[in-house]
Amino acid sequence: MTSLVSPLRALALAVLTVVGVLTGVSTASAAPKPIIGAYYAGWNSQSYPVSQIPVDRITHLFYAFSTIENGKCVVGSGAPADFAALAELKKKHPHLKSMISIGGWGAGGFSDATLTPASRAAFVKSCVDMFFGQYRGSFDGVDIDWEFPVYGGPTEITDRPEDKRNMTLLTKEFRRQLGPGKLVTGALPTGRLQTDGPYDPAASFELSELAKVMDFINVMTYDMGTGFSSVSTFNAPMREVSDDPLAQPMRRWNNVTSAVEYYKRHGVPGTKMVLGVPFYGRGFIVDQPGSQNGLYQRYGSAFWPGGWGTIKRDLLPNEAWKEFWHPTAQAPWLYNAAERKFLSYENPRSIAIKAEFAKKAGLVGTFMWELSDDDSSHSLLTAMSSPFKK
Repeated sequence: MTSLVSPLRALALAVLTVVGVLTGVSTASAAPKPIIGAYYAGWNSQSYPVSQIPVDRITHLFYAFSTIENGKCVVGSGAPADFAALAELKKKHPHLKSMISIGGWGAGGFSDATLTPASRAAFVKSCVDMFFGQYRGSFDGVDIDWEFPVYGGPTEITDRPEDKRNMTLLTKEFRRQLGPGKLVTGALPTGRLQTDGPYDPAASFELSELAKVMDFINVMTYDMGTGFSSVSTFNAPMREVSDDPLAQPMRRWNNVTSAVEYYKRHGVPGTKMVLGVPFYGRGFIVDQPGSQNGLYQRYGSAFWPGGWGTIKRDLLPNEAWKEFWHPTAQAPWLYNAAERKFLSYENPRSIAIKAEFAKKAGLVGTFMWELSDDDSSHSLLTAMSSPFKK
């Protein structure tokens, strides 16, 4: 009996090893290989070329974005040069898995492209022909970033009730046409205020079914405080803050810890989740300074402060900006009293806390939006990846 079991066990392990090599996800001991993901904004390629990508520090790169026109995948004029550079980068660093991310905020066309079996098949074929035919060697898979099926996205973008099911069918169609050895992932949101008010991811996505089809899900645990918020607030708080005036049940879920719990409750295991962290800030110009140094105040307008690299260089040394730390949100903020400007951002301390949480919660890794927002020493990327490299 032993002589029969041993060869069968060896064969099974060999098959699992091959599967792991093909997909980029380890199957040994049922423990996935850690994922350190990075989104790369193609529109910044002049100032942050592909050659600058810190390939030795990441496992997966997501090129943003391909969009949809007339039911087909399209890219910008500068993308082909980036794809060629990416193919060369991958030859030198074969461990790197690169993904073409399709969609993004403001990208329309998904609802129409996925409406029928024929339109879905044609759309997916256009993407497969482009990224795995015309630009063969540049990509290992597709990342679907539909913001958002059914409701919650920009008001000018077409959406339908059928989108929820069609998102799943789209994912399955990518899986079918890509075949074995290619990755299919998605960037999915957490609960937050959107164009239509309070937003529930489970109303847009069949979360448990997507978890079965996708190799992993990039959970966008950020943008919890934006221009849709009623007060100045944190972009990615770790836990629910009792002082936050956001009404329930939104406040319960509008933080990193609870967002992960929400996904697990809806059938997404930790081994299929990659935790998202923002490398950029969110700013508000408040109406009155209040007693909380700009936090949770009504505001007249929002402003874009840039990424961590800019904040570190230009604002932290400036005495007009005072730095604060919230013990529950476990996040920093800056406040300029003279200009009534409140700024939520991330620093190495807050990113490290999020990464440690992801590790302890059984998630498969971390990812960020986006690479060029880090400082020159990659301090946020180091903090984000450290728990998964121990």
